[in-house]
Amino acid sequence: MGAEANPPAVRTSAEWVAYFRANAQRLLPVPWDAGAGVTPAELAEVADSLRAWQLGETSDGRHLLAAAARHAAATGDPAFLDAVRLFIAEEQRHGADLGRFLDLAGVPWKTWDWGDAAFRAFRYLLPRIELWATVVVMVETHALLYYAAVRRATGSAVLRRVCEQILRDEVPHLRFQCERLAVLHRRRPRPLRALTLAAHRVFFAGVTLAVWVGHRRALRAGGFTFGRFWRAAWARMGAAWRAMDPRAYAWPEEARRVRPIPWFPE
Repeated sequence: MGAEANPPAVRTSAEWVAYFRANAQRLLPVPWDAGAGVTPAELAEVADSLRAWQLGETSDGRHLLAAAARHAAATGDPAFLDAVRLFIAEEQRHGADLGRFLDLAGVPWKTWDWGDAAFRAFRYLLPRIELWATVVVMVETHALLYYAAVRRATGSAVLRRVCEQILRDEVPHLRFQCERLAVLHRRRPRPLRALTLAAHRVFFAGVTLAVWVGHRRALRAGGFTFGRFWRAAWARMGAAWRAMDPRAYAWPEEARRVRPIPWFPE
């Protein structure tokens, strides 16, 4: 990817703190009083999958906070830790909203899921902020497709609105993580960046297959065949790789030009 003309600057951690705080004040209203509003047939297609995603969204973030604290101290950027705390709070809100929907629908929460356990174990092996951010980008890339599929698969006003809010949140989440990876990759020699990207591609292929195996019923209910899901996932991740390329940004402070944070994926 070549450098674009007049590229934007990476947002500072303080700017991300301001964004997350503002976003918490402009949430979409969810019609909880309407009840679950989901048919048995719809619920059969998405319930088990939603239970797994809900579990994944409810992490306490303890290990991520520890990695973020080390990174913030090493880079002299204490606001980064605050931004990560607010990011985790948004993910936990997603989990709480999904859990509330499951309660309305009479569906018990999961306490363990193989996919969630695998991702957590992999992240804990190398507790560095680069690995955490890379895994988050890959998972949230699939989340854009997943929640769009669930929204299409149901007529429930509650579940559709919960999915809409999550989709609104996930695009800035991706930008936040991709910008941090651009910072980390900035001084990495080009051959090592190429090697990093090659490793990303291998890992991403495995993540995509795992998400399909674990959630294919809900994805199919939302209109995805395996081929369509595979192509869409790689297209979304391609955009993420472009967003984590250091050449996509203007680094000198005097050249700063911040792009608005989009609400929905293009």
